[in-house]
Amino acid sequence: MTVNIEYEAEKKLELPYETIIRDVVEESLDYEGCPYEAEVSVILTDNESIREINRDHRQIDSPTDVLSFPMVDYETPSDFSRLEDYAEDYFNPETGELMLGDIVISVDKVEEQAEKYGHSEGRELAFLVAHSMLHLCGYDHMADEERIVMERKQEEILERRGYRR
Repeated sequence: MTVNIEYEAEKKLELPYETIIRDVVEESLDYEGCPYEAEVSVILTDNESIREINRDHRQIDSPTDVLSFPMVDYETPSDFSRLEDYAEDYFNPETGELMLGDIVISVDKVEEQAEKYGHSEGRELAFLVAHSMLHLCGYDHMADEERIVMERKQEEILERRGYRR
């Protein structure tokens, strides 16, 4: 598993963010039954930078907590069964790893939301990574039924690694 982490924000999170990110990426892939070694990129940035990305990619001119950029097109979420048929599209030719996609997280939002929801910044970061990993595995939350599935999965992933409120 390769998790590339870039820290671009000036504000530093006072927690073992690399360990948390890798831990939750690994648990998410195990939870979803990914049969491949995978590659994920995570960028930790600030509200202004994520606002620009949100504006450019989603036409929403405001900061958000996390953005997900999946590289895999699934027929159904976490259906890894046909990906080898499109190996040239989904697997890194140098490493053989499944290229899942990119995650962008606002460290400002990690701090704000941890305070708002009354839990640690570590738990908030873990939550945002789990949420985004589910997007990289093909899940969405546009309909209530999808949202309920994602919320249950997020909580189970976090619980399995001990990230509690």
